[in-house]
Amino acid sequence: MILCVCAPLVARAQTQPTLSSADAWLPRTTGDLVVLDKVRARPTTVTLTTGKTATAGPLAITLIRCVTRPADVPANSAAFVEIRDSRSPATFRGWMLVNEPSLGQLEHPIYDVRLIACR
Repeated sequence: MILCVCAPLVARAQTQPTLSSADAWLPRTTGDLVVLDKVRARPTTVTLTTGKTATAGPLAITLIRCVTRPADVPANSAAFVEIRDSRSPATFRGWMLVNEPSLGQLEHPIYDVRLIACR
């Protein structure tokens, strides 16, 4: 009798579409960042592919990993970046999130760097 009750539930569960896990991230190959020169109030958009480095002023920005959320969960992108200043030994290495820019940000007196999107 238990088998008769469970069998229809299993069959019904298999026909429903599967949703992404709440912690799923999809890898992407390109990331867009904005570098703001706070002294001159000049933003510069930098587009990088994973593993590549671009320069913006004295900053060398390397995109190590870029990921986005699946379509069936709230939109967000995250990038793991390394930022080096040629005039300073300090290096930023960490995650930046589009929806939470204050969680991972470069602390620099002249430049702000922010992730716009991963695609």
